[in-house]
Amino acid sequence: MSDARPVGIFDSGLGGLTVVKELVRLMPGEELIYLGDTARFPYGGRSDETIRNLGLQDAKFLLKRDIKMIVVACNTVSSVALEYLRESVHDIPVIGVVLPGARAAVFRTAEKKIGVIGTAATIRTQSYVKAIHDIDPDIKVFFRACPLFAPLVEDNLYDSEIARMVAQHYIYQLVDNGIDCLILGCTHYPLLMEVIQGVVGSRVELIDSALWAAKEAQDILTALDACNPRSTGGLEGSTFFITDLTPGFSQGAQIFLGQKLNKIEKIELEKITG
Repeated sequence: MSDARPVGIFDSGLGGLTVVKELVRLMPGEELIYLGDTARFPYGGRSDETIRNLGLQDAKFLLKRDIKMIVVACNTVSSVALEYLRESVHDIPVIGVVLPGARAAVFRTAEKKIGVIGTAATIRTQSYVKAIHDIDPDIKVFFRACPLFAPLVEDNLYDSEIARMVAQHYIYQLVDNGIDCLILGCTHYPLLMEVIQGVVGSRVELIDSALWAAKEAQDILTALDACNPRSTGGLEGSTFFITDLTPGFSQGAQIFLGQKLNKIEKIELEKITG
């Protein structure tokens, strides 16, 4: 048995393309449908109720495309609304980015001191702390909200002096706490990996939640025997929807994915989902 239907992925903006990149690398035969809600970016400073509503609209749009799985590539929605989405979507798997990233960090920390950086909502909900302590309650978790990181990436300033200054401001205290793993708790943050690694030094391992979420998606589809039997996927066979064609989107997407995207369509999400 196999399943040729596409995999749906959504995020508040560009960041979820880091998950797309890893999915394409791990499962090049899969067709992907990506939704970036660029018109309402960022989600991180919104109320929990608003985040749930935004996430449900994103999921409803993808469900109209006859998908076989939803990957919630937004850490904010994964932290606030993942269970809410699972209760609303019954027929296909819905996975987030928090648990895969937390699990990877737990298995890699030697000092049992893990740092977490993310949006204000991700840090406020303590989602990574709870996920880590569910696996190993003896691990110490240190966290910091980094609300400026995602806008820096969206504006293609990920390799700038201002990005380095902001990273130093946010992260130095976590390093002083003796962490040996740092979870990048936002899918925008892998684009800042070189800058962040330069701040924390080589002793601290960076945990990319996008990578581990993609691995979980692969494991689930393999276990369900639901992988695409054809080789029609990859970036060329995938479709990308955005709610606002921001000036930096095409350039940022090319940087995220390493090639130009041919299928980008602007949509009015609220009209489509009601």
